[in-house]
Amino acid sequence: MKLSEAMKIPSELKNVKGASAQILESLLPFNLSSYDLLDIRLCLEEALINAMKYGNKLQPDLPVEITYNIDNDILKVTISDQGQGFDYKNLPDPTLEENLQELKGRGVYLIRRLMDEVFYNDAGNQINMIKNLKEGD
Repeated sequence: MKLSEAMKIPSELKNVKGASAQILESLLPFNLSSYDLLDIRLCLEEALINAMKYGNKLQPDLPVEITYNIDNDILKVTISDQGQGFDYKNLPDPTLEENLQELKGRGVYLIRRLMDEVFYNDAGNQINMIKNLKEGD
């Protein structure tokens, strides 16, 4: 199965669930477990919220761009915002004792743990997430 879609959504949190639902719907033919679907949904929604809230400062006139592709049982999602980006290389580890009370970096940590590959553009205002959809991999 091959699929490639792109969309732009206003930076309003009310748009997060609809965008993630559209992507998840395209995954139905893969018969993924409810656990895999939950992981993917969590990552999509966390990345979208971060882009809207921190990148675009919840300004509805600044859209978040989403592209997603499915090819050879691989899902690739790219989410871009219009912001200045962030230093993704130096986020504190939220699992360390000294950071347990901090809220920063938890979403990025989860995304990195739940997706197979995660990388950012140099500016830090675009995240690329890759998930293998094939059973057993």
